[in-house]
Parts: sequence; structure tokens; C-alpha cells
Amino acid sequence: MYDHRIPSLKLLMGFEAAARHGNFSRAADELHVTQSAISHQVQLLEEQIKQPLFRRAGRGVELTVAGEVLLRSVQRSMTVLRSGLGRIATYLDPGLVVLVCPAVLLHGWLQPRLRALEAQLPGLCLLLSVDESARFVDEIDVDIAIGDRPILQPDLLEIPLLHDEWMLVANSELAGRLSGVPQEQHHLHADLVCLEESLTGDATAPLFLGPLARFRKRAIYDDARLLLDATLDGRGVACLPRILVDASLARGQLQVLPGYPRVPGTTWWLSGVAAPARSDIVLQVFDWLRAQASELECQGIFAVRAE
Repeated sequence: MYDHRIPSLKLLMGFEAAARHGNFSRAADELHVTQSAISHQVQLLEEQIKQPLFRRAGRGVELTVAGEVLLRSVQRSMTVLRSGLGRIATYLDPGLVVLVCPAVLLHGWLQPRLRALEAQLPGLCLLLSVDESARFVDEIDVDIAIGDRPILQPDLLEIPLLHDEWMLVANSELAGRLSGVPQEQHHLHADLVCLEESLTGDATAPLFLGPLARFRKRAIYDDARLLLDATLDGRGVACLPRILVDASLARGQLQVLPGYPRVPGTTWWLSGVAAPARSDIVLQVFDWLRAQASELECQGIFAVRAE
């Protein structure tokens, strides 16, 4: 009767090496064991599955049909196992810092600044996640979190990091064309591309009912990053959060259209462990984020308002 127990990894590794080399001696050299050990492992494996796996072929061996079937399964399993071990090894990197923040903030504000952070901390390995359901620092291996509200978890240091605002922007070419047109005629020369949530949001809805009411809506998106792409492509003017368009403004790809109101946006909160951090590099990243935000506040950009 067939034994349904899964053979030991040691037996399967010995078999896989012998099958790959077609030779017990070379398999033994690879695994740093004797040839008789490989022969014994193959014999035990054949006894357990009750099938011959090899037959002699000259000075080596070749697989039987059963051996070929088993080899494919073993190699697939070992590939998955090696991949999993590699992923685990990443979490053991002493420079690892796990940072969770919204995609909009990562895409528009943080990502363009990472070269500067990496230059300052050459040993850093950032694991960046946009999983906003990760709301517990250190309880699920999150070192630092940025979100639209404090987590209110015990033993955390939580500070308002950046205060966002909504602004009307266009790509440089379209903005240049509109600069010579009276504002009340802008809607005759450009369409509006917009974010679905901003049409009904408490802060932004008045813009669409007031200054932007005469614009034709060319497209409505439910992802702000796609709206940014459309705006950069010159498909229309758009009301977007400063945090998302920050890098595009700095590069001159977008321009803020003067004369349109700006409205308050999200206050982004920075959360980290208040007690000594898991490692010095976690604290260094936390302090770097605070310093970046403070520098912008001194310039009057993303000024944090009193809550």
C-alpha cells in the first residue's frame, strides 16, 4: 500500500541533485556528502513511494517515468521554498524600515525625495506599502505610518506632518495658453478633468458649483494618480491635492492657475514608536521625514495648521 507521508526534505534534495546531475557522485559533491549517502537517500525514497526512480545509464543514471514526474514536482516546490526563504531574509536586513503611507502621498511627495534619503542613509532598505489597512505600528511589522488621522495607539509618537490643500493646475503648455485669456473665458479654451470624490467632498464641492461650474467635464476618475496623468497629458485643467502634484510643480510640468481659490485639504499624520525604536535607522527615517516637512513649512508650503 502507498505511504501518503511526504518524504523528508533531505531525501528529496538528494534525489533532485542526483536527477539534475545524472550522477550520484556529482550530486554528493554538491551537497557535501558521500556518494553512498546519496545512494542510501535515493533507496529510502524509492522504498517510501514504492517506485523505482532511476536506472543505470553508462557511468551515470537516468530517470524513470516516475522519477521524471517526481522531479518536476520537487523542483517546483523547491523554487517556491527558496523564494519564501529569500523573502524572509529581506525582513532580517538590519537596514530594513517598513513605512506605510497612502499612494497619493508616496507617489507625489515622498518618492521624488527618496534619493536624498538613501544618500543620507546608505544602509537603508525601505519597504514601502500603500496598504492603508495597516493601522498598528510594530504589531504587524510596521515601523512608521503616515495617514489622514492619528492611529491613537498607546506608546506612539504622533505628530501632524503636512497640511494639504486643493489647487487648480494645468500642464505648462495649457497654462501658458490660458495665461493670455481672461479667467471668465477659461472654460471656452479648456476642459475639466476631475476626481470623483472631489465633486461631492465638503471642501471641494463648492469649487465645482462655483468657479469651475462652467467648465465641461471631459473625464472623471476615481484614482487621483490617473487624474494626474491626464492633467500632465494636457487633457484639461484639474483640481488636485498639492501633495500629489508637488514633484510635477517643482519640475515645471504643471503650473498652478492663478486667481482660483485654494481650499484646505487633508492633514497628514506621522506615527512612530514613542519609546526607543527597534533600531537607530528607524528613528533616523522618522526624524528625516519630520525635517523634510519642517523645511517645507518654513517655506510656507504644506504649513501645518492648528487642529
